[in-house]
Amino acid sequence: MTRWIFAGLAAVCVSSAAPLAAEPGIGAAVPNFRAYDMHGKIVDLSQYRGKTVVLEWNNPGCPFVQKHYQSGNMQKSQAAAVAQGAVWLTINSGPPGKQGHMSGVEAQKFVADQHAAPSAYLLDPQGLIGKGFGAKTTPHMYVIDGDGRLAYNGAIDDKPTADKADIAGARNHVLAALGEMRAGKPVSVPESRPYGCSVKYAA
Repeated sequence: MTRWIFAGLAAVCVSSAAPLAAEPGIGAAVPNFRAYDMHGKIVDLSQYRGKTVVLEWNNPGCPFVQKHYQSGNMQKSQAAAVAQGAVWLTINSGPPGKQGHMSGVEAQKFVADQHAAPSAYLLDPQGLIGKGFGAKTTPHMYVIDGDGRLAYNGAIDDKPTADKADIAGARNHVLAALGEMRAGKPVSVPESRPYGCSVKYAA
C-alpha cells in the first residue's frame, strides 16, 4: 500500500500499517511524499512516475557534503543525471537551530553559489521525508526507478572520506546505477554503506 509523507504541509498521512521510519528495501515501493521546494512550490514525488529519480540528502555545513560540492563532483553528478532524463531532488532535513537548516531563500543562495543543478531543492525541517526513507547521513543517496521502486540506497561513492583528492579514484555508485538502468541491466551495487555527517533530525 502507498505511504504518503507531507513534509511541512500538514500532519503525516500513512495509508499502510508500516511504521513511517521503516526504510524501504531494494526493489520495494518507496513512500510517496509532498514537500515545499526552495521557491515555496509543492513538489509531489508521484508527479515523476515513469522517470528515474535521485534523492540526495544535503547539509551545507557538513565537511563530507563540502567535499563533493567544493570539488564540483556533486554538481557534475546532478548535471549528468538530469542530462540522461533523470530527476534529481536535493533534500534538506535539518530543523531550525540545527546545523544545515536553511530557509527557502538560503537554499536558493546555496544552489546559486555552488552552481548546483538539482531538479528541485526540497525543505524537510520536520525530518518526515528523511525518516520515511531512513536517511542517515549527508550525503545519503537513493535512486528510484520509473515504477517507484528503490534501485539504489547508500553512499555517493566508495571513498568514505572528506578528502576531495579521493574523488578522482572513486566509483560513483549513483552514476553507475543510472548507467546500468539505462542499459536495461540490473544495478550491480544496489546498496552500500552511506557515509558523512549524521542527519540532524529534530528531537
